[in-house]
Amino acid sequence: MGILLKLLTLPVTAPIDGTVWLAEKLLEQVEAEIYDEGKVRATLMELEMRLDLGELDEETYMAAEDQLLERLREIREYKAARAQQ
Repeated sequence: MGILLKLLTLPVTAPIDGTVWLAEKLLEQVEAEIYDEGKVRATLMELEMRLDLGELDEETYMAAEDQLLERLREIREYKAARAQQ
């Protein structure tokens, strides 16, 4: 009876299941982009390079570095919380 019910409700449930699957995949992609430590580290390295080249002053560098380090801490906390789930 379970297979028959599944076949009868397929026209209704298939689009819903597909939409849910797509939403889950999109969420995974967005989280991977937002919580990418590599991008933050690359930005930190670029910032330091710009300071060394004289494109940034020390004050601007320190402010931007503080923001990026805070973002890195948030990413690590998020990943630690996800790992505990």
